[in-house]
Amino acid sequence: MIHIKEVIHELEKLAPLAYQESYDNAGLLVGSPETAVAGILFALDVTEQVIDEAIKKNCNLIVAHHPIIFKGLKKLNGKNYVERTVIKAIKNDVAIYASHTNLDHVTKGVNWQIGEKLGLQNLKVLVPKKQWLTKLAFFAPVKNTQSILDALFAAGAGHIGNYEHCSFRTEGTGTFLPGDLANPVIGSNGALEEVREHRSEVMFPSHLQSKIVAVLKKHHPYEEVAYYLTALENENQEVGAGAFGELQHPMPAEDFLRFLKMQMQTGVIKYTDSVSKSIQRVAICGGAGSFLLPDAIRAQADVFITGDYKYHEFFDAEDRIMICDIGHYESEVFTKNLLYNYLSGKFSNFALCLSEVNTNPVRYFV
Repeated sequence: MIHIKEVIHELEKLAPLAYQESYDNAGLLVGSPETAVAGILFALDVTEQVIDEAIKKNCNLIVAHHPIIFKGLKKLNGKNYVERTVIKAIKNDVAIYASHTNLDHVTKGVNWQIGEKLGLQNLKVLVPKKQWLTKLAFFAPVKNTQSILDALFAAGAGHIGNYEHCSFRTEGTGTFLPGDLANPVIGSNGALEEVREHRSEVMFPSHLQSKIVAVLKKHHPYEEVAYYLTALENENQEVGAGAFGELQHPMPAEDFLRFLKMQMQTGVIKYTDSVSKSIQRVAICGGAGSFLLPDAIRAQADVFITGDYKYHEFFDAEDRIMICDIGHYESEVFTKNLLYNYLSGKFSNFALCLSEVNTNPVRYFV
């Protein structure tokens, strides 16, 4: 029997909640993590119709991209669609989990899904996040260093870009004098001891700090572990907003627009004139991404693809880049497929279903 908390554990390995924006409300919004899972419905948005679909398909957990509870609820009177949706979910024991800006910020997340649909190569994070990395330095006997590092690597340390098991070590002499109440692994109480030790350093995502320190203490032979932590200003190249990559072959702007419309299955594209003879470098941001335009320009992208562009914001292209607004829904609707495919490889004891409800409130008359 699989419980909701086990599904959450897998989801947050893909997109840790620590990576959401401060204004966001990702996570388990309705329901208990201790509930056994009967089935999961994947959706972009959660509406009353989606709750009905979950009930019909015997799914008691909805995994969505957009949080139905975003600004907070002070009352539950059913006066709007948010309150009615939450009430219906509670009455029918349907849990709701949202993976939102945390899923936007990770590789293999929302923007990577768009990049894959467009066949982009060499995908990179457009604006990597700073201050989300920590360095651990610790001291241990030379003979114990590797086993400790192996445990830290397994816990999530030492990962830099496409490289794993990254560390640095130097050898020196450690000294200590055990007190009367100490229980030393090496040496004797009241006697000064010298030990050949390694000073080892590894980096890790800051949200793993408690786990990393616990693993260090568990696998270190000393009664008192000598270590320190340093918050880093380094950019985390695997976490951040937007993405950019290259088409395998350049395309004339008009051909690219047709290709974009077909691949993203959008009814209409709002765009500015192309400033390049051909399109090859492409910057993307699922949802509302106009704030990333300066970064797309700095990345020397030929085109920036996102949604929710306002009229006056199109002027900011200033003949430096082509802007394509494909719509908020259209840029993120495939997120449910992303989450479905990810969890399909983790669980097989209950039904996983893709929502068939079109939750896009925008209609196009063409």
